[in-house]
Amino acid sequence: MKKTAAASLDPIDLRIIALLQEDARMPNAEVGRRLGLVASAIFQRLRKLQVMGVIQGCEARIDPRTVGLGLAAFVFVKADERVGNLGAALRLAKLPEVQEVHHVAGEDCYLVKVRVADTAELGRLLREKVGSIGSVRSTRTTIVLETIKETGRLPLRPARRRA
Repeated sequence: MKKTAAASLDPIDLRIIALLQEDARMPNAEVGRRLGLVASAIFQRLRKLQVMGVIQGCEARIDPRTVGLGLAAFVFVKADERVGNLGAALRLAKLPEVQEVHHVAGEDCYLVKVRVADTAELGRLLREKVGSIGSVRSTRTTIVLETIKETGRLPLRPARRRA
């Protein structure tokens, strides 16, 4: 989202976003009914939110275990790169097992969330794919034993008005 987008969201936009976070398949007519607006007004607002980059897409949430990807891990990656060079990050982001890549402050350069079938597959991913990225110097991996909460929902609050 662009820096100016948050300031231009009104309470109706935030309510639309909140409803879509609950159910992205909710028809415009139902969103409109809940907010007291016509479906065409909702459609126009949704288009505006997409153009602004607030809404970046919609995805189905899949239980990873049901598709054989029951192991989640977080990998701290240290890379030899100049400050501002994100070459390793861009290569990590292209790996299908990688769900998230975060450039972090501290001893490591990146925090990467991955999903694989098991520890053997995790080992192959680290050796054959992550290890093949030339600037990667080391990794530290934390395996998730159990996920208590995982969500993409954002805690929306109305924008503060400047005095």
